[in-house]
Amino acid sequence: MTMRQTIKSFICEELLADDIAVSDLEDDYDLLRNGVVDSLSLVRLVAWTGEAYGVPINEIEIAPEDLATVAKIEGFIERHSSVPA
Repeated sequence: MTMRQTIKSFICEELLADDIAVSDLEDDYDLLRNGVVDSLSLVRLVAWTGEAYGVPINEIEIAPEDLATVAKIEGFIERHSSVPA
């Protein structure tokens, strides 16, 4: 499974409660503007990036816009991850 697929799976299963299929979640779908990610789910998403990819969440500055779309989440992880892709 690619990183992008893993991100989509997490979003669909954990944040959307499987209301949308992974294959239907577009890479550029704005999770913030469309109400998928609120403050609580943003915390869950940030924590997940730390657990799954070793993103040092306590050591970097994180803006909500960094996690607005699947593509942006992937870029964020690639920039900050301590786990090789």
